Amino acid sequence: MSQAPEAHYATTLEGDYLAYQVFGDAGMDLVFPLNGGTPIEVMWDQPAFSSFMEGLASFSRVISFDPRGFGSSGSVDPRSVPAIQTWMDDIGTVIGAVGSERPAILTYGEMGLASMLYAATYPQQVASLALVNSFARYRRSPDCPWGMPASSLLRYVDAVRQAWGSGGVTTVLAPSLVDDDDDKRRWGRIERLSATPDSVVIPTAFWESDVTEVLDAIQAPTLVISRDGDAHVNPNHSRYLASHIPGARLVELSGNDHWPFAGRSEDVLNELELFMTGARPSAVLDRVLATVLFTDIVGSTERATTLGDRHWRDVLNGYDQLVTRELGRFRGRQVKTTGDGTLAVFDGPARAVECARALVHAVRSLGLEIRAGLHTGEIESRGDDVSGVAVHIAARVSALAGPAEVLVSRTITDLVVGSGIEFEDRGEHELKGIRGPWRLFAVCG
Repeated sequence: MSQAPEAHYATTLEGDYLAYQVFGDAGMDLVFPLNGGTPIEVMWDQPAFSSFMEGLASFSRVISFDPRGFGSSGSVDPRSVPAIQTWMDDIGTVIGAVGSERPAILTYGEMGLASMLYAATYPQQVASLALVNSFARYRRSPDCPWGMPASSLLRYVDAVRQAWGSGGVTTVLAPSLVDDDDDKRRWGRIERLSATPDSVVIPTAFWESDVTEVLDAIQAPTLVISRDGDAHVNPNHSRYLASHIPGARLVELSGNDHWPFAGRSEDVLNELELFMTGARPSAVLDRVLATVLFTDIVGSTERATTLGDRHWRDVLNGYDQLVTRELGRFRGRQVKTTGDGTLAVFDGPARAVECARALVHAVRSLGLEIRAGLHTGEIESRGDDVSGVAVHIAARVSALAGPAEVLVSRTITDLVVGSGIEFEDRGEHELKGIRGPWRLFAVCG
């Protein structure tokens, strides 16, 4: 066993602490976020984990961390679990704290969703992506018939909560590491040190999320690895990822361990080293995943006629100041004004929804009402401007919104699960010039 590297803390924009470690110096940087049940401060005592980390360090500088809600990192309120955007932000926070430039990302299980979202949103910052036993959507649907049915998912969540801290979770995720009662007791302690039973709400948020619409926007060279006997993630999930991420390579291995460092981990390491040291870096295009926001002032022409040009200009100046303030609060970037509205883009869908909702309330101080529409998709930068189908979809969605209403696409709702944002179903609509139909939702509150 290797001695555990020193742990450090990075601080998120919200003021939360993220515990991370840096190990090795052999070439490229490799970011490796852990999941629940595997706290970095404790895992180095486990031979299977330390051996795997040594294998990674033989060809990379490993940057590993506990995401929010687990291990030595900041806690998450189980009554108000944020969206996967939060864990995407954690990846960026740790990369920034270490000063890494364009690292590779290795991830498994639930953190795969946040990693895929990060890779699509920041393509210029990801050299390559490796997904082990990951999924785009855990729940069953017509496009995901191998997913877990909703009724079974509820029972699964309860079973995980009941088993947490007993070693029972590890028995399912890494059966090769639990041979007897002593092993089960040891892993039970590790589970308890990782999180409390209430923290099952965090993986539940991932299980209810869906990044299917994100996959096509991933530009980094991608390796997808699955094990045929994984009881937690059906191998069909990996096959789906490999067939929908452009140019992805699929490797199917035998074994029933979900954790990549359990079981025949040398098989995983061999594939990772071959992929990460032999893959040619792809040219990064001016395409990124983003959430697009369109706003429009309701009744602007009538209002301008009533107030006159001078007073209306003062109102618009006040509106522009409010927009600038709220975009700053929620990390949005104003692309341009549209006369009586705004086009802005965001690197996180939940932030975009919250910003739109805040704008609806803020402009009332000016005696205005706005409508807003949002969609997450791939956009192309053209200087300071943006283009792409996602921009057109957001514009069409905005046009269908009512006064003081924030209307979003289904893609948005699937990406902000756990954020506390509530929606009302507005049914299916045809969007002019866009193949449909499209199901839209209004933001509550």
